[in-house]
Amino acid sequence: MRLETRKLLDKSFSGLGLFSLFIMGGALLVILLPIFKRGSGAFLFQGTIEHRRFLMDKFERGNRSSLDEEIVRVNSARRPIYRMLNQFEAEQGEKLNEVIRLCHELGMPDDAFGKKIKRRLKRLNKAEDFSDKFRILQDVSRRFETYEERSVDLGNKTKVIVKRVSQLELSQESFSEVKELVHDLLGPAPGAKSPVLVRKQYGQSRWERAQIKLHLLLNTEEWDYSDSSGMGKLFYTPRMDEFEGTALEPLFPYIEQKEKELLEPRWTFYWGFLTDKSMDAHMFGGIMPEVLGTIYLTLGAILFAVPIGIITAIYLTEYTQGGYIVSFLRSCISTLAGVPSIVFGLFGLAFFINTLHVSPSKSVLAGSLTLGLLILPMIIRASEEAIKSVPQTYKSAALSLGAGKWHTVLTIVLPSALPGILTGIVISMGRAAGETAPIIFTAAVSVMGVLYNPIEALSHPTYALSWNIFNLSTEHEAVDEIRHVQFGMVMVLILIVLLFNLTAVILRARISKKLQR
Repeated sequence: MRLETRKLLDKSFSGLGLFSLFIMGGALLVILLPIFKRGSGAFLFQGTIEHRRFLMDKFERGNRSSLDEEIVRVNSARRPIYRMLNQFEAEQGEKLNEVIRLCHELGMPDDAFGKKIKRRLKRLNKAEDFSDKFRILQDVSRRFETYEERSVDLGNKTKVIVKRVSQLELSQESFSEVKELVHDLLGPAPGAKSPVLVRKQYGQSRWERAQIKLHLLLNTEEWDYSDSSGMGKLFYTPRMDEFEGTALEPLFPYIEQKEKELLEPRWTFYWGFLTDKSMDAHMFGGIMPEVLGTIYLTLGAILFAVPIGIITAIYLTEYTQGGYIVSFLRSCISTLAGVPSIVFGLFGLAFFINTLHVSPSKSVLAGSLTLGLLILPMIIRASEEAIKSVPQTYKSAALSLGAGKWHTVLTIVLPSALPGILTGIVISMGRAAGETAPIIFTAAVSVMGVLYNPIEALSHPTYALSWNIFNLSTEHEAVDEIRHVQFGMVMVLILIVLLFNLTAVILRARISKKLQR
């Protein structure tokens, strides 16, 4: 080959390699930047007074006196809201009593229908709660409508009652929605009974979520299907129009004007996302249990796979002479490397749990053994190639000085191959940390206590980042409200894998430098 042609090919291949690196780097940026941008929102965000209340109540974290002053200011701004809600309820109660009075003025016939109505009117007199009265009145209204359908005229008063009850139903339905949105935004009213669910004990702890709730509170969603294409178009109408002329009408402009005074948003760095346990299905708190579970499973898999993988690699490279059996073993290892991870999960369930009974059900031990089998071919291959790369002269020199085969492997071959072996081990750790399918059947759960003791954790199931990312993205009832948790988990998992790989690079560089001396 001519020299000019060779130089041209060298430059072409070098340019192609640089272009490939550029494409790979761009693809990584396109994938990782959105993840890190949204994942950082789990740590850095505008926290409201509700977030600071939560940290103080659950973790005793923050300045108590400063928080008390904020709570006094916020309650002062919120008090008119609850007053308007109570006034509207009082108006509804007056309208309800007026309808009840009309019902009592009716002269009901003495037939079976009239007797049923009279019994319900007696129950109305005994009922004290607004909701009980309203429920009974709805039943009476439906019976009036049924009687009218039978062409029996009970007079205009029944029609008035049915119409007013219908208006009350619409008004009460809208009011219930407003009241629920107010409680979701601000939490329960001061002095009210504390709900059981943590998400009901506090309002919106993040300002971006609070703004979404504010928009839903101030506007109602409606769909326009007048387009001939049949595709509906979403638009919003001011909710204030529904309550025109009532005590609730001033509520909406007041909330719009005082939104920051009601929640007092402040930029917050929430380092507890890594150190706190989650509460109420990740609506509050952090991801420490998931991080711990991932570490337990990864280290357990490495402790199981590394000794077996290195010994297997030594046997295949140093103690075999080839042949059909060795070729068959290598084929089996290559086949294992290509088996789908879900198959390893099913095998781990059938073999480790149902056959060997390493644990009564899912456990860290069963999951670690399964993940160990998954990464075993990778460790064998990496170790085998690292051992093969050791110069033959090292072995010959050791043997010529009288060292035995095993002593040569232990003191000469393995130290020389250690950088390559460590690289394979750490890359395998990254894969074990990110696997989901094998631990679905053997280790991962969604609800349990936090296991800080690794020895105790061996016989218990665990959380895991990969599994909980999948679970929160597909099965959580409020998936849109915890997007920051999902992206935060993904970012932390990527950082763990990158940390493993960075560790491999540093160890490899240091060990190689020592071996060169």
